[in-house]
Formats: sequence, structure tokens, C-alpha cells
Amino acid sequence: MQQPSPTLFFGLNYPPETTGISPYTGAMAAGLVRRGREVRALAGHPHYPDWKVAPGYGQWSRRENIDGVSVHRLRHFIPARPTPMPRAAAEITFGIRQVFTRWGQPDVVVAVSPALISSALVRLRARITHPTTPFVVWVQDLYGLGLAETGQGSGAAARVIRGIEKWLLRSASMVVVIHDRFADRVHHDFGVPLERTAVVRNWTHLPPMPQIDVAAVRRAHGWADDEIVVAHTGNMGVKQGLHHVVDAGRLAHRAGDKVRFVLVGRGSQRDELAERIAGEPTTTEIMPPLDDKAFSEVLQAADVLLVNELPGVAEMCVPSKLTSYFASGRPVLAATDAMGITAQEVITAKAGMTVAAGDPAALLDGVKVLAADREEAARLGENGKRYKETVLEETFAIDRFDSLLADLTTAAAGQIPTHPKKSNKIGTPL
Repeated sequence: MQQPSPTLFFGLNYPPETTGISPYTGAMAAGLVRRGREVRALAGHPHYPDWKVAPGYGQWSRRENIDGVSVHRLRHFIPARPTPMPRAAAEITFGIRQVFTRWGQPDVVVAVSPALISSALVRLRARITHPTTPFVVWVQDLYGLGLAETGQGSGAAARVIRGIEKWLLRSASMVVVIHDRFADRVHHDFGVPLERTAVVRNWTHLPPMPQIDVAAVRRAHGWADDEIVVAHTGNMGVKQGLHHVVDAGRLAHRAGDKVRFVLVGRGSQRDELAERIAGEPTTTEIMPPLDDKAFSEVLQAADVLLVNELPGVAEMCVPSKLTSYFASGRPVLAATDAMGITAQEVITAKAGMTVAAGDPAALLDGVKVLAADREEAARLGENGKRYKETVLEETFAIDRFDSLLADLTTAAAGQIPTHPKKSNKIGTPL
């Protein structure tokens, strides 16, 4: 009996990384295995957000099985500081490793972007050796837009990146994005036909959060009962603009406000933030990454959950932390562009409030407004949970992705799809 052809994922980031894109790539691949697919992944060694290889990893080539997915790890260059040029070098070396690795005969190829450059190299190889195999680009961040919004790319380099992104997306059989706004951008900015785009929303990768003893958790972390605790979790990179949070903590210290800002995680800006905290009194502190249990406890024990973005960041990404924030039942404060995707998501969920990015005083005032009305805070938290359960649901997302792949492979085989065609946007029937 002939073995089924595997679905082949290409992604720089993969579990056991717990931050950023990795949890979604890993959960999607494992979810497709549970639905009867054979899934393989060509991935990098775990290194994000520290930008150094995790202990036990780093071999030239390593194979492992994670939740039924056959994962082939490829060693590549990893920069100590992920500025644009070293990061591009990392993607190029990873892409070259992927290009010269055996692929077998997959029924569909899924490239996760970022990483954009390595995905483009994979696409070049696919057009030569697998020209009839459906090719899906799963867009988690809009790469060129991200460089522009964070001020990290301009001139010729920015035009090259935009050209690569345009070519990759337009050449794909299907472009899967994580938000309706992304679908609009890839259509209007890059000319990708709407019929070749699909929206599959991200979800919380945490298990259901059990009720906790909030007072006990706060005591364990040294948080006083009368303090307002504001938690920001995840990557500490350029686009988060967390130096503004440190400055808000300085304002709180000067005013004698009992507001504690807690930054949980790691990232390229962590050391600079630590130096900034040490340089002048502030109520801001840094905690290392936490396991799932401790992480969910911190979310539920905080008074306010913070999304903070650098001024100018508006369209490049949907912060993955929002899915976990909504699941926790705590109110969300988003310091971001009022017209951006993050603000839209918080407002649509009716789960919190927004303030201007880059304004420490506005950030501190927003915290105090949310904390002043406990009944309203509880209502916002419940709204977030409801939004997570009805819109950001893992089972529905994986079923949707599986259905899209089935349509593509059926069409490639010249057969009629076995189920009705679905809208390119979740929840909107044709």
C-alpha cells in the first residue's frame, strides 16, 4: 500500500521555543497530524528570543519527533544582535540549508514567514524541483512593512526586501494570513488576488487556565495587595518600544504611585532595558521567561496586561500575546497606534483600552483608569475570554488550515473538491 505524501513545513522557529511564531507553527503541524496527515518540518535550532542556541541543540543536522511531527533541524548562522543585515544573513544561511536538503515528494509545501528570505529561497527550489506541488505562504508578520515601521530599513535595501516579499506572495498557490487587515494589505500592496488569500486567526497556545489563589501568587512574587501590577509578556525587541514602559515606571516612582510594571521574557533589547532600569529609580522590573503554569498565574494575578508598541508600528503584525491575554480574563491596555491592527483587535474584543504609543504619561494614566473601576475591569476581562472562545479558537483554525490544504492538493490532482468552497475570510460565507 502506497504511503501518503507528507505535508512539508519550512520554518525558522519551532518548539520548544515558547515565544513568537514557534508555538503556532508547532501546534498547527501537530494538529494536522491529529487529523490524519503525515507532517514533516525543516526548522532551525531553538534560539529565539535569546538569539543563541538552546542547550543540547546546535548540531549540523538533528532529527526529532515532536507531537507526531518529524522535525529535521538545520544549523545556520545566528547573530548575537538581530539587526537587519545579520538577521538577513541568518535567513540566507538557513534558506541555503533548506534548499540543499532532501525534500522527498510532499503533497503541499508550507513556508512560514518570517523568515522571508529563506522562504523565498525555498520557493525558488520548489519551482525547479516541485513545480506542480501547491506552495502555501503562511504570513505571520509583513516583513517589509515591519522594517519600515520600526525604522530599521530604508532605501535600496528596503526596496529589495519589498520586491522579494511581493514576488514570494504573488507566486504562491495560497497566502494564509492571520488577520483581515493583512489580507487587505497583501491584496492592495502586492497584488495578490483575493481568491488566493485566506484568513486563519492565531489562538492561545496555553492550556485552559485553572482558577488560582491570586493573593498567594502575588505574595510569591513580592507584589503588595495595594499595588497595581501591570504585566507585559513576550519578546523584548525593537518593535515593543519597552523603554517607554521603563519611563512610565519612573513617572510612577516620582509621583509615589503604587504601580509596578513587570516585563516578562527575553529579547534583543533586554540588556539595554536592564541598564535603563538600573540607571534611575523606576517601578519597572524584569522577570525571566516562565513555564506555562507560572506564566498563566502571572497573567491572572496582574491587574492590567500591557501591549506596548514603538510609535509608528501599526500594520506589521498582530501581537501573539493578545491571545493569551484574552484567555486570562484580565483587562488589556494597548499603547499603540490608534488606527493600527493592535488597537482594532482590543477594541473589537471590547477587552480593554488604548493609549498613544511612546507616551509614558498616557501609559501611566491608562493603567490608573483601568485599575480604578474593578467592575469594569472584570467586564473587559470577560469580554476578552468570550472573544478568545468564539473567534480565536485553535480547533477551528486547524480545521480551516486542513481544509485549505485539502482543496489545494485536490485541485493539483485535477479532482473536484469533496467539500464546498469556503470564504477567504473566516466567518463570512460566500
